[in-house]
Amino acid sequence: MKTSRLKNVLKHMEENKIPQLIVTSAQSIFYLTGKMIHSGERLIALYLDINGNHKFIVNKLFPIHEDLGIEIVWYDDIENPIDKLEKIVRSGEVLGIDKNLPSHFLIDLMGRNVVKAFLNSSPIIDRLRMIKDEEEIESIQKACKVTDDCFEYILGYIKPGMTEKQIAREIDDYYYKNAEGTSFDTIVASGENSSKPHAVPTDRKIQEKDIITIDMGCKYKGYCSDMTRTVFIGKEPSKEHAHVYNIVKSANEKAISIIKEGVKFSDIDKAARNLITDAGYGQYFTHRTGHSIGIEIHDFGNVSSVNDDEVKAGMIFSVEPGIYLKDNIG
Repeated sequence: MKTSRLKNVLKHMEENKIPQLIVTSAQSIFYLTGKMIHSGERLIALYLDINGNHKFIVNKLFPIHEDLGIEIVWYDDIENPIDKLEKIVRSGEVLGIDKNLPSHFLIDLMGRNVVKAFLNSSPIIDRLRMIKDEEEIESIQKACKVTDDCFEYILGYIKPGMTEKQIAREIDDYYYKNAEGTSFDTIVASGENSSKPHAVPTDRKIQEKDIITIDMGCKYKGYCSDMTRTVFIGKEPSKEHAHVYNIVKSANEKAISIIKEGVKFSDIDKAARNLITDAGYGQYFTHRTGHSIGIEIHDFGNVSSVNDDEVKAGMIFSVEPGIYLKDNIG
C-alpha cells in the first residue's frame, strides 16, 4: 500500500464521517496499492476502514504475487463477490462507494440491508489524486519526454501520400516500443478532417498544403501524457490557415501565462476564450480549455468556464484551446 496516500484518504473519510469505504475504480486502486488490475465485468473492490481493517476483494483470475500490505479476499467465477463483501462491511453503519461500482453489484448489496446508508465517496480520492506527489510527477514528466521525442520522430516520418491511419499506427508503435503504449486512441486528422475535434484516423491521404492535427499521448509507469499539435505540409500555409493557427497559439500562450497558485480554472479558460472571441471566432471554440491528467488521461478536474476551483501546486492539466471551421480547418 502507498502508506501516505492511504493515510490521507482515511483522514478525509473521518472528516466526512464515512467510517468505511469501497474503492472499485481500477485507477484509484492503483493509486493506493501500486497494482493495476483491469477486471472487466468482474468485481474488484478495495475495502477501507477507519479502524484499519482493510481488505482487498479480488477474483482468482488476477493473481497477485507481491505483498501489497493488505489482506486479500479471493473469490472465483462460481462465487458471488457480494457474498464476500457482505461479511466484510460493518453492519448498521454508513458505507462510502465510488462512482465506478457497477449498478448490478450495488443493487445486490443494497437489497441485503446490511449498511445504514450509502454515500458517494468518489470526491475524496478524486480530489487527492489531483495533487501529484514527486513519484507521480516524475512518471508524467517521463511520459511527456517520450511524447516530445515521438513528435520529433513523426515530423520526419510524415510524407504526402501517407494515410492518417498509417501515421497513427506509426505513433502507436513508437509508444509501445518506448513506453507502455498509448494513453488514449491516437488522433491524426488532415485537411477538412481536422475540423472535427475528436476525429478518428481515416484512409484519407496526406496532400501538399494540408493542415494535420495530431492528438497523442503515452503511458509511463501507469501515468499519462497528452499532446496536441497542428502542423502544415508544404512551404507556406494559406493566409486564413496561418491566421487561425496563430490565434489559437496566442490563446494557448495567454492562458498559460496566468497560471499560478490561487488562480481559478475558470479564469484560465476565460483568458483563452476571450482572446479567441475577440478575434471573431468564439462560436468555433466548442469545448473546454483543458482537463486534469494523471493515472487517467482525463483525471478528475478540468479547465472550464464553470470550474471555480483554484490551482494548487502539484496539479497537472492541459491547456488546449481550439478553433474548428467546418470542412475547412481545426
